[in-house]
Amino acid sequence: MIDLRAIIDSKAQLDSSVTVGPFSIIEGEVEIGANTWIGPHVVIKGPTKIGSHNRIYQFASLGEIPQDKKFAGERTLLEVGDGNEIREYCTMSRGTVQGGGVTRVGDNNWLMAYTHFAHDCIVGSHTIFANGASLAGHVKVEDYAILGGFSGVHQFCAVGAHSFIAAGSIVFKDVPPFVMVAGNSAAANGLNREGLKRRAFAPETIETLRKAYRIIYRQNLTLKAAIETLQPMAEICPEVGQLIVFLQKSTRGIVR
Repeated sequence: MIDLRAIIDSKAQLDSSVTVGPFSIIEGEVEIGANTWIGPHVVIKGPTKIGSHNRIYQFASLGEIPQDKKFAGERTLLEVGDGNEIREYCTMSRGTVQGGGVTRVGDNNWLMAYTHFAHDCIVGSHTIFANGASLAGHVKVEDYAILGGFSGVHQFCAVGAHSFIAAGSIVFKDVPPFVMVAGNSAAANGLNREGLKRRAFAPETIETLRKAYRIIYRQNLTLKAAIETLQPMAEICPEVGQLIVFLQKSTRGIVR
């Protein structure tokens, strides 16, 4: 299962079912779970933990030191979950002590070629990153978010669940759940209705979220006033409650 031309450090811990292609390099303090497939010319440095049933394609670089001038060789970590598709030239840096020490990626994400996750990013599950989509340091991306090709997210921003960032967009503020954004700098561009339909959200839920979107973006309310207006809707629609929690936690302000 391991090509004789691969270089595997004796301290690396690979499940017996792991496949490693030719000319890949896996250093010490790397753990890789069952049935993960690693193609040729992949470099994985530790400390890094990778779960099961992942597919990691050629020329990906995982667990390299962060691109941060403050980094001084501290022991930090990259964690990758299960069932991820990590395509060619994807890069994921380890964390920094200033940012919590961990870069973390969840399960069942589809990461197309040349995507980049900088230090201390926290990415959920079931996301899609199209070719060249990039996250600066300390970015948080929630479940089922989609980032279009060559989009970029500024450091410390948050991207909400089921949101959609259009191709080529540059995001400087937080993207609320269920919202589409586009442009440089990215601005709100409606509710991600098609995405919600594809994920089998009930029509009444989508309609309630559409009304919530209009309250936030069409009534010229402050964010505080919008949250107060949304509160009664959250009692009948948990997704509005999810939206409120995100808005309350926003530190950079939301895209407008």
